[in-house]
Amino acid sequence: MSKFCEICGKGPKAGKTITRRGLAKKKGGVGRKITGISKRVFTPNLQSVKAIINGRTKTVRVCSKCLKAGKIKKA
Repeated sequence: MSKFCEICGKGPKAGKTITRRGLAKKKGGVGRKITGISKRVFTPNLQSVKAIINGRTKTVRVCSKCLKAGKIKKA
């Protein structure tokens, strides 16, 4: 199963998680320090939905944004 929306083509995006330690300055600390940066992936919220496409019922993987916007007609 691919991680792409079949309507808008939205797919995974690369990003990073930043790990910090210490107390914030406004809370009386010295400041937050970065102790590690690791890669991660942001995947779209895909749902398997039976939709009518070209007059036929077909199961498609669609992102929740397209479902909310009503870009497909459910079977």
